[in-house]
Amino acid sequence: MQLTSRLALMNWLAGQGLTGLPEPELLRGFCECCAEGLELSRGLVVIDTLHPIYEGRAFRWSDTPSNESDVVEYGSTAEGDAAKNWRRSVFYHLLEHGHDEMVIDLADAPSLDFSQIGDLAETGHRHFLAFVHRFGETGALGQMDCLYSYWTTRREVGFTEAELAALRDVVPVLGLAIKSAQQVDIVRTLGRVYLGRDASEQVLRGRISRGVTERINAVLWYSDLRGSTGISESIGPDEIIPFLNDYAQAVIDAIHDAGGDVLKLIGDGVLAMFTGEDMAHARRAGLRAEHLFRKNVAALNARREADGRPTTSAYIGLHVGEVLYGNIGSEDRLDFTVVGPTVNEVSRIASMSRSVDRELLASSEFYKGLDTAGRRYLVSTGRYALRGIGRAQDLYTLDPEIDVSGPVTGSYERYLSN
Repeated sequence: MQLTSRLALMNWLAGQGLTGLPEPELLRGFCECCAEGLELSRGLVVIDTLHPIYEGRAFRWSDTPSNESDVVEYGSTAEGDAAKNWRRSVFYHLLEHGHDEMVIDLADAPSLDFSQIGDLAETGHRHFLAFVHRFGETGALGQMDCLYSYWTTRREVGFTEAELAALRDVVPVLGLAIKSAQQVDIVRTLGRVYLGRDASEQVLRGRISRGVTERINAVLWYSDLRGSTGISESIGPDEIIPFLNDYAQAVIDAIHDAGGDVLKLIGDGVLAMFTGEDMAHARRAGLRAEHLFRKNVAALNARREADGRPTTSAYIGLHVGEVLYGNIGSEDRLDFTVVGPTVNEVSRIASMSRSVDRELLASSEFYKGLDTAGRRYLVSTGRYALRGIGRAQDLYTLDPEIDVSGPVTGSYERYLSN
């Protein structure tokens, strides 16, 4: 690979890295360019990440068509078969011995106890080069502290010294472009996980100044678990977090599946909102989320009961009104959320559910804004003065017939699906 070709490839990687070309496209462009001079047959790049589920991602390219995915997200390599495979990998060997690269003649694969090496030899690859490029302390994010890669050729003579030198020059630039793309992805992931989907998008679009808010109309959801304090006191400390996580998953999945945004987790409570130009549609989305949650809880409770673990459900309040949505807090600690009387009121409505022994209560404002079909499925539980709220109002719950009459249940589910 001539110097001019190397420089052209480096310039291409820098430019595409700056524009945000996805990692698989970066790898494909790199390998197709290198294949012209180096006759690459396969390339693999692996990088750890910060993600609540995945430990990292691998990106693959091959000179022949296959059913392999270009991107693989992998879980923890700390235990089980994944840990065994990791400890047998060339990359683990390089880290353990403090080396940066390893060249292997794949004709020697049968005598080497490295994972994947034998498969590469059997599929016609002849020479193998692996790199570990370590990040500095200030360049690491959690476990994302280095970039792993390997490269193969099918030529019997393998890589020449000049070709090895060329790869040593250009692979770090590819690594820098992929690291940049991963950092952007990490920011987006952490934003969605810790701020919520819409709030994250707002922040990443630049709405980060304290006090910058907008007035919006929203359907608000507030829920908290039934009897969670008593259950937490009756189970072992190691069971408390799994208990809360199980039910938080049931709530959050239902809200997201219905198109809502989770704004806050407050102990075992959840504050969420449903928005849109058509507030009748947003109200229906709130009811759909409640219905999905009950289904999620039924399945969850069946699993927990089978394991001899405690079960519960949740009280849910639904309200609608104007809120302030944006950045609230101090100069160095902000929260992107909703505030206003409507927020206070929805939490009071959820609390009232305990007193009237109903798992769902909706406000008068919520009820009145439903279409005629939707109002048929709600019934009044009476008129109440909520703590800290200056006016009394009727509160509504689902018609009990929905749970006991098959035709009514089917009619309600059809209404929610429209």
